[in-house]
Amino acid sequence: MVHCSCVLFRKYGNFIDNLRLFTKGGSGGMGYPRLGGEGGKGGDVWVVAQKKMTLKQLKDKYPQKRFVAGGGANSRVSALKGSKGKDCEIPVPLGISVTDENGKIIGELNKEEDRVLVAEGGLGGKLLTNFLPLKGQKRIIHLDLKLVADVGLIGFPNAGKSSLLSQVSHAKPAIADYAFTTLKPELGKIMYSDFKQISVADLPGLIEGAHMNKGMGHKFLKHIERTRQLLFVVDIFGFQLSSKTPYRTAFETIILLTKELELYKEELQTKPALLAVNKMDLPHAPDKFRELMNQLQNPKDFLHLIEKNIIPERTMAFQHIIPISAVTGEGIEELKNCIRKSLDDHADQENDAHHRKQLLNLQISNTVSL
Repeated sequence: MVHCSCVLFRKYGNFIDNLRLFTKGGSGGMGYPRLGGEGGKGGDVWVVAQKKMTLKQLKDKYPQKRFVAGGGANSRVSALKGSKGKDCEIPVPLGISVTDENGKIIGELNKEEDRVLVAEGGLGGKLLTNFLPLKGQKRIIHLDLKLVADVGLIGFPNAGKSSLLSQVSHAKPAIADYAFTTLKPELGKIMYSDFKQISVADLPGLIEGAHMNKGMGHKFLKHIERTRQLLFVVDIFGFQLSSKTPYRTAFETIILLTKELELYKEELQTKPALLAVNKMDLPHAPDKFRELMNQLQNPKDFLHLIEKNIIPERTMAFQHIIPISAVTGEGIEELKNCIRKSLDDHADQENDAHHRKQLLNLQISNTVSL
């Protein structure tokens, strides 16, 4: 049994997860027609991933949100080939997707020092351009942050995700006893006794219709894309957003959450998933849990009771189902151990697949050379 103590917690104040920027490559330098001299190329604009950087810091430091690279040097008698203009680097956090005005992806930055060219400098004047320099590329870009975390918590408002995060990381996120929706992602870290760390992201609560951008909609769903595994958090007594919306049992809640993931992006359903069934400290919860387990083990026997439009193409296969109470701490240690086991097992599978691929490539190259 691996024992855990959880310390680190970071809460994002004034959280920003997208920015629109103006970028312009530097103009090229003038050529020197009489001596055939070439002007220097204009500087380029790069987006570069840096640790401990946030989009809020970027916005505060560069309120104009304009990034222009330096111009290339003119050709002259003492230096017929002009020097290149100074590049401009835009520091961004890890997990950034860079797109142009039309939504086309220019690049993604997931590791420290990853870089993407967003605006190229103009060529310097040369024979080809009649010794006249070219202007640098102008481009409006969008920076879109998707949190990079090991585990993403998924659940409807009031499922107890914030309470659970406070249990695993001794944090104090905002918690309320009504259908309270976390409005910004919060990160906690589970710290194990052997110093292993696992990051957990509590993401804004889903509501029905999130795939159509209702509630926090896509602002929530996009953050799930870069988590390594999903942790569904469900209230054993079900959920009702308001008196105007239908009451959903715990089983229906799981079906609905799965459907929202499927409608947004089917690949999300292929991620490893665990299920934490919360509020087990309340009266009659054990009976409800037995009923839920029966429904999850034989879903086809119960799906006919649910509206067809909310049934996903395939139901979620959970690697572990853990009954917990985020209030009393019941089941929390087991949950932490299951999270770690699931991540370790998945990492082993990925390593095995990588080794098999390497072996196959080696066999193919040997066959070709023979």
